Amino acid sequence: MPNARVQAARRAADTLAATLDLEPYRLQRTMPRPSVARPVLHLEDLSVIPFLDGVPGVELYQHRARVRAAEGDLYAAVSAPVEGYDAYCERIGLGHAHFVGAAATKSPLEVAKACANGAAFDELARHARAAGGLVVHPYMANEAVWALAAALHDETGEDVTVIGPPPPVMWVANDKAALSRLVADVLGEASLVRTEIATSAAQAAGYLGEVAGCCGTVGLKRARCASAMGNRVLDSQEVLRRGPDGWRAEVEDFLAETKWDGEEELLVVEWLRGAHSPSTQIWIPPEGMGDPVIDGVYEQLLEHDHGVFFGSRPSKFGPAVDEALAVPSLLVAAALQRLGYVGRCSFDLLLVDTEGAQDVRFSECNGRWGGTSTPMHLVDRLVRGPRPPYRAQDFVHPGLVGARFTDVLATLGEHLYDPATGKGTFILYNVGPLAASGKLDVIALGASPEHADELMQETLPKALGLA
Repeated sequence: MPNARVQAARRAADTLAATLDLEPYRLQRTMPRPSVARPVLHLEDLSVIPFLDGVPGVELYQHRARVRAAEGDLYAAVSAPVEGYDAYCERIGLGHAHFVGAAATKSPLEVAKACANGAAFDELARHARAAGGLVVHPYMANEAVWALAAALHDETGEDVTVIGPPPPVMWVANDKAALSRLVADVLGEASLVRTEIATSAAQAAGYLGEVAGCCGTVGLKRARCASAMGNRVLDSQEVLRRGPDGWRAEVEDFLAETKWDGEEELLVVEWLRGAHSPSTQIWIPPEGMGDPVIDGVYEQLLEHDHGVFFGSRPSKFGPAVDEALAVPSLLVAAALQRLGYVGRCSFDLLLVDTEGAQDVRFSECNGRWGGTSTPMHLVDRLVRGPRPPYRAQDFVHPGLVGARFTDVLATLGEHLYDPATGKGTFILYNVGPLAASGKLDVIALGASPEHADELMQETLPKALGLA
């Protein structure tokens, strides 16, 4: 990347940093860097993302943390692992990790808060003392994660570091309004679709009419939701036909449905139907320890009109388009790094065909681990050599409701990938919702992208006896 553009991105970050209160997080930020000699605590606390508590079985997603854990690490959850899952993880080469069971708080999604109390906290403190410290590597570095790290440090006197950004910086990444402002500052407003940010229902209603007047489709967005759960997509002609009273009614209905708190900013955006929606997967080291790195460019698999994510596969766009996606992503990542962002991060983008050229627009940032980075990391851990073509997605079937994971393993048999031999095609993860919802996450390793699609869509159902 041109150094002048990187320096400009950092200057934009310096201006923003002056408005953030980072002082409460100086303790962990000034501790020694995480050491490979210390155990790492992996946990998936999803409690600060709106609406997830309504997703069936979402409290069992927290066992995804197991696929990041290595030999001697710990992972925590408020529910027990599915029978056979830990043994499967060890069998495919992820090493032995120690499970820490925590007693659930008011919400089963609050894993960090649960770990800060009772027997789970005592167990983590024992590990920290024995190892001379602990590294906390969360799904998302929210306030409760940092409070847990501080409490463990206070209790043990040992260094307890967090692989993640301070919460104010985490929210710059995960809040769509804040991210839009940062992208505009770093890259210019041309790197966004038409985006208006409102602080009230009346203002959002006015913007709804404005954006509908210039764009074929308009979207309402809550700023801090995930996986399209805070989106509403509207035909602009229908919006204009309803007039100002209709705009206000639409916005108020949207806010009531999404339980708006009256404080969070609202977005009214141009909605591009049919545009490709790739993502760039990035790792951001602490400033001074290297530049942000692109770990992959991916095609997101989306369904329904408002773009619900259900899977991903490595990009087939080609080197020129991949570079066009990577360069602006790295510039925004450089600004985030300057703010103090550390760890996993990804950008959801739009590829817009403008007079035969592909222009890139930013949609949002996932300042956390997610549905693309988790299988990507797992594939990289298990497959030797270059990353192969693969497809990773939710696999849901009513015939799997009530199924036991051990029976699924037995049924798939030789279809399961074996890292020792390189044979087999399927890797299983996020298996907690299997019995209740008939759902698990699957990676299909193929000889080509088309072969991976065929494996997922045709071979897997047949192998499970569901086709």
